[in-house]
Amino acid sequence: MEKKIDLLAAGELLADFITVDECESLIEGSTFARYQGGSPANLAANLARLGKKTVLVASVGSDGVGYFLKNEIAKTGIDIESIVMQESIPTSLVLVSRTSGTPDFVAYRLADRMLQFSDISVELIAQSRLFHTTCFALSMQPARDALLDSARLALESGASLSIDLNYHPQIWPNRREALRIVSEFCSTRTLVKCSMDDMERLLDAKDLTVEHILQLVHSWGADLVCLTRGSKGSITSWNGGEEQYLLKPKPLKVVDATGAGDAFWSGFLASWLEGLDPASCARVGGEVAAIKLTRTGPLPADINFNSLASAI
Repeated sequence: MEKKIDLLAAGELLADFITVDECESLIEGSTFARYQGGSPANLAANLARLGKKTVLVASVGSDGVGYFLKNEIAKTGIDIESIVMQESIPTSLVLVSRTSGTPDFVAYRLADRMLQFSDISVELIAQSRLFHTTCFALSMQPARDALLDSARLALESGASLSIDLNYHPQIWPNRREALRIVSEFCSTRTLVKCSMDDMERLLDAKDLTVEHILQLVHSWGADLVCLTRGSKGSITSWNGGEEQYLLKPKPLKVVDATGAGDAFWSGFLASWLEGLDPASCARVGGEVAAIKLTRTGPLPADINFNSLASAI
């Protein structure tokens, strides 16, 4: 079947309520602004803004917040026909602190975890070049089995897999289970995005070295690993770790770090879909992340992939 869809993103679509004022902890937050959130949704929206054909599969409540999210997603040009509206379960919410570092958050897991395999079109999977999901989405049933079964179908159809290892013990308390599932997911034709914070939480270890993390994820079978390191930039590793590229960040006045990782990965994957080499993919990803870090809310609608790619 012809691959008409660049990215099929499946997983959490939820509302981020982010503190208006900068604060390290939600204890200090008193006023919140509402934004469309959820890593797969952010990634799909960003790729749509970058000119890629994307489809989002997600589950929200049939409530005011759910319709707000669906309307926000529709504005980006994403195909929203596979967003399921749950009649009796409210939309998932996350409270987030605005900070230049790692945000404090509390998640209220409701409709997002109710995604079923029957909600994910087999035809859409067969038409997709990339199938993407996250640790967050895989952390609870029945969504977990729906996503794992869909990933297997995607592989059988010749697609590659993409995953954001956005692990947090608040979301997935059973680390042993999380490690087993994500390592299996990463074992075949998988592009992996993770942060130092993600891996320290997933492995329950501090002071991990870059080398240890990259070797571990490659040992699971990942084709390519992008390790983001905040203010230290990122390292992209491929060919089993034999080739690596260090991206140093530009000096920026950071306004909001929320969604920066999704922005980086969207720039990376948009470039990968165009056939760019991994180092070039990382440079474009860095440019997209820089745009996100210097603004509140989503990427601008007029962001242009060709301009970003030609400037690297």
